[in-house]
Amino acid sequence: MQFSHSEEQLAIREAARAFLAEHASSARVRAALALPDGYDRTLWQQMAGELGWAGLAIPERCGGAGLGWVELCILEEEQGRQLVASPFFSTVALAASLVRAAGSEAQCQDLLGRIAAGTTQIACALTGADGHAGVEGVTVELRPAARGGFVLEGTSDFVIHAGSADLLLVLARAPGSRGGSGLSIAVIPADAPGLTVTAHVMLDLTRPMSSVRFAGVAVAADALLGPAGAAGPAIETALQRAQIALAAEALGGAERVLEMTVEYVKQREQFGRAVGSFQAIKHRLADMMVQVEAARSASWYAACVADEQEAELAEAAAIAKSYCCDAFYDCAASAIQLHGGIGFTWEHDVHLYFKRARATATLLGSPAWQRERLVRVLGLGAAAVPVF
Repeated sequence: MQFSHSEEQLAIREAARAFLAEHASSARVRAALALPDGYDRTLWQQMAGELGWAGLAIPERCGGAGLGWVELCILEEEQGRQLVASPFFSTVALAASLVRAAGSEAQCQDLLGRIAAGTTQIACALTGADGHAGVEGVTVELRPAARGGFVLEGTSDFVIHAGSADLLLVLARAPGSRGGSGLSIAVIPADAPGLTVTAHVMLDLTRPMSSVRFAGVAVAADALLGPAGAAGPAIETALQRAQIALAAEALGGAERVLEMTVEYVKQREQFGRAVGSFQAIKHRLADMMVQVEAARSASWYAACVADEQEAELAEAAAIAKSYCCDAFYDCAASAIQLHGGIGFTWEHDVHLYFKRARATATLLGSPAWQRERLVRVLGLGAAAVPVF
């Protein structure tokens, strides 16, 4: 099958790349890391509100542009190339997916409309303190309250951009439930009484994460997305779509480190020759190129599946997330080696890409966890040892 983007999709890519080259340069990314929230709020407002990126894949009836996951993944890929530090993934790819999958029409109109307008940032509390991926990792409990409604109890860790969010979507389970049963999604204000956010010092400074503690946080019945205890299938679908978006971001990072490395080995000379002329260097670059091209196929196919063939979503998401993250990590590691001593320094950008690659690999399930899921989806059995 030959796949190519439409003229409209190519225009979206071209415009996004030009905008990010001007407004998300290496110097601006590094400057944003020193800001209190870890990202440039002006850039976020430009992306989300002025350019309409936040509403690109949100239905028109909810205030969005009504385009699809392919277009959103193009934006994710371009942001991955520049290592953009912003709440885009957590709010647009993750939170909006959960709202669309589980929310009522009124909830979609409200929450998706606010996301599309760029006026609301949402963090998603997905997993417990051990970081286990998928619905099995949900440990926060949603307990019935004596006077009606519910209360949240427990801790959710590794919550992206929790410190700057306006709202939190909290995955929680009924006491005693396991796996995908008894799951709910609660919409909680970031300043709700009983909610405590503790920021982590992360390996990847471009994607800040926090631990969120819920101590008797009150949840009204209408603050749940859909019926209580019935959100399991919707959560699975939303997480798979988010994994595909994250795979596109990893593809963009892998593409960029390959380009950076090719540029460097053409300029760096040793023994009177550009080091890129040495056969061993060419072999390493060829391996990187093969990984990038294979990752591109996996990513683009998965994005199409998200729009057109939901029956294959679990399979495509697992393939794309596992392969693209492996490719990004391997290419970033090779880039450090091929840059020599300068590649190991904090001052060089390849160092930032390596850290993003390592952190992205574990987010929403490691490549090993994704492959184990793929084995289950294909009906080939299960891994002997559980993986994260």
